[in-house]
Formats: sequence, structure tokens, C-alpha cells
Amino acid sequence: MNLPLAATGLAAGAWLAYAWLPHLATPACTWRGPRGAHRMALTFDDGPDAGWTPRVLAELARLGVPATFFLVGERAARAPGIVREMAAAGHEIANHSWSHRSLWLLSPARTEDEIGRTHALLGDLGGRAPRHFRPPWGMVNAAMFRVLRRWRERCVFWSIQTEGLRPRSALAQAAHLRRRAHAGAIVDLHDAEGLAGAPARLLAALPVMVDELRAAGYDLVTVTELLEGTSHLDGGPGNAGTPRLP
Repeated sequence: MNLPLAATGLAAGAWLAYAWLPHLATPACTWRGPRGAHRMALTFDDGPDAGWTPRVLAELARLGVPATFFLVGERAARAPGIVREMAAAGHEIANHSWSHRSLWLLSPARTEDEIGRTHALLGDLGGRAPRHFRPPWGMVNAAMFRVLRRWRERCVFWSIQTEGLRPRSALAQAAHLRRRAHAGAIVDLHDAEGLAGAPARLLAALPVMVDELRAAGYDLVTVTELLEGTSHLDGGPGNAGTPRLP
């Protein structure tokens, strides 16, 4: 037997078992909320961004919309005031790992560190422990599920993404959301510039999206409110607070 080839095959098999096969378990993650209520959740990934996130927060306040922010730990550590502002405004704060590296590339120990460090920091800054985790790019590994059980966080994906790996104009994003809107949808948006120009396009699209969703009868809530049937207006469990509506 060719030992280098055998070792390569074993390494490839180990990687498949650790990083690829766990995707078969992603139905255990949450992709959407209940379809019975006419509700949707707007979620924002990759922040906080010192330039863009405050502008997104200001627009959400103007529109009177509570949202869920999946924050990157090292970025939150550099902008703690923005995280506190989110919490004070009634938005939900959730975990998006410490460094935004793909979980496919992380060992079990590094996966624990990425999730656990962010959990602790966001709990300190936001005043309550985050309850949800979104893996960067939706990539999971076998260690993630055990780590999330330890920190009592739920894996949350999305059912609608208005802008993916290629840019989409503000009007195209709003049209995409309008066509795919459904009760229980979790909408994935970005308030940091992972894709060039994404936050600017989002800010232009956001008021159109909100107006159209409300005209269609949707109530916009946080992820916890969507999944548990509570409301920021009734002080239900899991809320970050009461949004400062205009």
C-alpha cells in the first residue's frame, strides 16, 4: 500500500466525517419559525461595524423595527458601545463566532473557544446571554452541536437571503424578499461589508422591504419572539427590552 496515499485518504475521510457529514444534521438547526402566525424576523450578520451598524440602528429606530444581530466577537470587542446601544434599543444580540472563520477549518477546541468567548462577551455587553448561534457561511462541524448544548444556544440559519455571494441592487433585494416572503421566515441581511457595498445597498433597501412586508400584513419580530410566540410589546421571555419606537 502506498502509505502517503493511504494517509491522505484517511485525512480526507476524517475531514468529511468532521466537517461535511454534520451538514446532514442541520435539520436539527432552525431555518424558520412557525407558519401559523403572520410574522417574520429580520436578522443582521457580521457586525458590529463602526461605520455602518449605527446607521442601520438609526434606520430601524425610525421604522420601529426590532431585529436580531448575529455579532462577531472580535468586532464586538472593538465596538462595545454599539453592542450596548443595540441592547438598550431592544434588539436581540446573538452569536456569530469570535473571528468569523469557517467551522470547517476549526478543531473542536477552537470551535469551543470561538463560540464560548463570544457567548461570554455578548452576555456581558448586552446584559443577557445570547440564545442563538449562526455559523459563518452556514458551515458547521461535528463539535459545534456539543458546544451549543453546553452554552444553551440554538443553531439558527435563515430561510431567505436577499443578497448572497454576488451583489444585488437595493430594488432587486426588495423584490427578492417580496417574492419569497412567507410566515415564519428568517431573513438574512448584512450590516458589515463582507461583500463590497453590501451595507449601503441594505440601507437603501431596508425601508422598501419593511413597508412592503407590513403592507402584506407581516409583524416584524426578533428571532426569539418568532420562535417562542412572544412580543417586544408584552415583555415576553427572551426579549432584550422594549424598542424605542419613534
